Amino acid sequence: MTRPVDSLKLFVTLLVFWILLNGSVAPGTLAVGLAVVAVIVFFFRDALSVLSGHKLTLPAIWASLRFVGYFLKELVKANLQLAAIVLNPRLPIEPAIVAAEVKLTHPVARLLLANAITLTPGTLSVQLTGDTLYVHWVVAKGTDRETATREIVAGFERYLEAMYD
Repeated sequence: MTRPVDSLKLFVTLLVFWILLNGSVAPGTLAVGLAVVAVIVFFFRDALSVLSGHKLTLPAIWASLRFVGYFLKELVKANLQLAAIVLNPRLPIEPAIVAAEVKLTHPVARLLLANAITLTPGTLSVQLTGDTLYVHWVVAKGTDRETATREIVAGFERYLEAMYD
């Protein structure tokens, strides 16, 4: 069962998306948005628990913004590195599946970590078992657990730890 604060977070998030998608806060548009969001939250509050566990503190909100910024920076950096590899006639790749340690315990934080890694070119989350995340790494800088954790997981994890319980 979802806590009331989680339903409120879901309500506010969906309403903000509604306003952004419509580009208007006209009374009619807002009224329809409030009704649609209320119905979604009522019927799907347990299924749409992506926001459950996210802290509503200033440091957690700041960490969320920094997480998005860090992800975008890593996304651009990885795209440029992968483009350089693809354009190189020797195709200097060293693919490997590596095991990285995950300290996160909250399921949504773990999900966000795995998805952020998968969305970053050159890495693909393969499996998360216990505290081990297996990642396919196109240009492995090392196959030991410490290197994989430091190079792939640690950057994202420091923000996610601040965001979730």
